[in-house]
Amino acid sequence: MRRRDFFRVAVGSATWPIVARAQQVDQMRGIGVLFLLAADDPFGQAAVTTLLQALQRLGWIDGRNVRIDFRWGGGNVEDARKYAKELVTLGPDVLVAAGGASIGPLFQATRTIPIVFANVPDPVGSGFVESLSRPGGNTTGFLQFEYSLSGKWPELLKQIAPNVTRAAVLRDLAITAGIGQFAVIQAMAPSQSLEVTAINASDEKEIERGIEASARSPNGGLIVTASASNLGNRKLIVALAARHRLPAVYFQRAFVTEGGLISYGADFLDQYRRAAGYIDRILKGEKAADLPVQAPTKYELVINLKTAKALGLTIPPSVLARADEVIE
Repeated sequence: MRRRDFFRVAVGSATWPIVARAQQVDQMRGIGVLFLLAADDPFGQAAVTTLLQALQRLGWIDGRNVRIDFRWGGGNVEDARKYAKELVTLGPDVLVAAGGASIGPLFQATRTIPIVFANVPDPVGSGFVESLSRPGGNTTGFLQFEYSLSGKWPELLKQIAPNVTRAAVLRDLAITAGIGQFAVIQAMAPSQSLEVTAINASDEKEIERGIEASARSPNGGLIVTASASNLGNRKLIVALAARHRLPAVYFQRAFVTEGGLISYGADFLDQYRRAAGYIDRILKGEKAADLPVQAPTKYELVINLKTAKALGLTIPPSVLARADEVIE
């Protein structure tokens, strides 16, 4: 039941004790959720479903004892800032930042309402928490990954495409993690006999120009680092990699289900399941400052064999044996 519907029923019920009505009002809690993705994004919808199901298992049902308001930035950071302010104005008991590009606007909008984030890569370096073990403020949640994971991507690229000698790295300079991920990849590249160059993923045109420029040289590959911008532009990125026949490694399975070659990273949906647990604890009285930021516990390797065949690649049995999912 929505809050406005409850009041309409309560006012019309003369026999309902005033104390009982007050208790029912107290039971209706509020959650605000901010995504940078578009509302019709398949991954975003899967994340919403996962979050709602996890909350329901904990006893929180939208419209019954909690009101959940969603806002979608559609890839526009300015819209995300506007929607963050809207959510704060609603006065929720807890806010949820869905990804690294959502936490910034919420963090700027309030320093008092608890914020639980999912899939944020570097909350300490970005200044959202004081430390992982002791967040210290109104924000806590679940890491997207530790930077060392980025070093796996050039290794994986070389395993599936041994002839690749250059790799373009698609990064988002607007986030701290964009710089951090590239630094790790750059440090690991020489051990894989790879030369890496950066493509700054500020918008679709820059992504297209960067990938096309990189594809003009032979023996090239592509590494796509973690960011909301790259996730939102995944159809374009996968299409460009296919057009230019670039073996590409991605940070998330959503790219591979769109036709990308291979991905390795945290199970992003699992982060929303775990976030529901922190939301539950905060709604029951615990403080965000006392809940440590947690690293992922589930990682997944996903391979698209149809794409490998189109690129003329044979995935080594050792890599196939490690795969959590193979798309044929």
